[in-house]
Amino acid sequence: MNGAPLDRRGLLRGAGLGLGALALADILGAQEGARTRALQHAPRAKRIIYLFQAGGPSQFETFDHKPGLRALHGRPLPDSVRAGQRLTGMSGNQAVLPIAASFASFARHGESGLEVSELLPHTGRIADRLCVLRAVHTEAINHDPAITFLCSGSQIAGRPSLGSWLSYGLGSLNADLPAFVVLVSKDAIRDQPLYARLWGAGLLPSEHQGVQFRAGKEPVLFLGDPEGVGRDARRAMLDALARMGRDASTRERDPEIEARIAQAELAFRMQASVPEATDTSSENDATFELYGAGARDPGTFAANCLLARRLVERGVRFVQLFHQGWDQHGGLPGGIAHQCGQTDQASAALVQDLAARGLLDDTLVIWGGEFGRTTYCQGRMTAGDYGRDHHPRCFSMWLAGGGVRAGHVHGATDEFSYNIVDGGVHVHDLHATVLHLLGIDHERLTWLYQGRHFRLTDVAGRVVREMLA
Repeated sequence: MNGAPLDRRGLLRGAGLGLGALALADILGAQEGARTRALQHAPRAKRIIYLFQAGGPSQFETFDHKPGLRALHGRPLPDSVRAGQRLTGMSGNQAVLPIAASFASFARHGESGLEVSELLPHTGRIADRLCVLRAVHTEAINHDPAITFLCSGSQIAGRPSLGSWLSYGLGSLNADLPAFVVLVSKDAIRDQPLYARLWGAGLLPSEHQGVQFRAGKEPVLFLGDPEGVGRDARRAMLDALARMGRDASTRERDPEIEARIAQAELAFRMQASVPEATDTSSENDATFELYGAGARDPGTFAANCLLARRLVERGVRFVQLFHQGWDQHGGLPGGIAHQCGQTDQASAALVQDLAARGLLDDTLVIWGGEFGRTTYCQGRMTAGDYGRDHHPRCFSMWLAGGGVRAGHVHGATDEFSYNIVDGGVHVHDLHATVLHLLGIDHERLTWLYQGRHFRLTDVAGRVVREMLA
């Protein structure tokens, strides 16, 4: 009180602030405790590369072979199969739902005999490294809530993304690079929009949000210094900013101030680390040939897969690639063939490259979209051309490395790939299993917000141990 006499009002005010400080310390302590207690067992994986195929790839043309549908092509889907399940507004008014058999043939690959579509020949060659999930299911039937659900564990926008939870729970493996990096294919069809909140920190401090890297001379926007500002001047400015910020933090007790200071410091370090990490000129010709022709063109899916490998080599914890264009409501044969042609070689090359460098054992690679597609044709079926609607009841994904069972298929669907008959994996189960592979108990990685402990898996989720090596 600077020597001034303490009156009753001042005493009560000071006491109230003291109780508030104690409460804040208790909250922060609980949050930090949740973070430090997150590792409950030895991790099988240290890092993740998530190849997100936005739009919903059809399981019929990729990993769930249903040859029996050829005899039923064009016939109405039996009511007993649908069993009153909801449809989207795009096909809900159809009087008849005609079955559409796949135009693609399948073949068995490797010692595992995994069936893979002819549209994915390179993926077929790594069949013995894959763990294919044929019975993933979600709760959302439209793109925006479905993508949000896969990325954050909630259909409600504003929750922390998977990468942000990992940044918060595990931290970075390299202080000079972000823990969470996002790459968006520039060569993808822009059918469904992507929002920055899909890699946002949500309720968590903003320092845990994903950092999007872009193709071109400026991989991270606004990272460079203005003309005429040198490195020493920038350092002095950050030091002054930190002093003012910490003074404000002492007064206001706002943790976001410290988060902003941390972001500014990381940006300063990234000015030196990002150019080296994103410069692929040191890669040899054999590596570019492995990933495919697009690998030399920064920003393409192939180039982003190569960049993802470089980033995890340098300690980035989580890299998420987004490739749009899988939403084939019409023109499916040509559309999905194009999508597979853009992504197949580079996806397989990434797994092969990681394995050759000794990184696959502790790097988890995930491939998949937000839901699957219907067995019936949306709209009119014409000769050689048709489309499929959204289908949340069952769809296919694959994982490789990082402690999953290689050459393994988990789950099965009925003869129409409409319902699950065995081994269903809910989105919460997938997230719980991914966290488990990283050594995290999904029930204990939490953040206290407005009196509730939030977590990635909400109040559900189980570890799918049948997937584990």
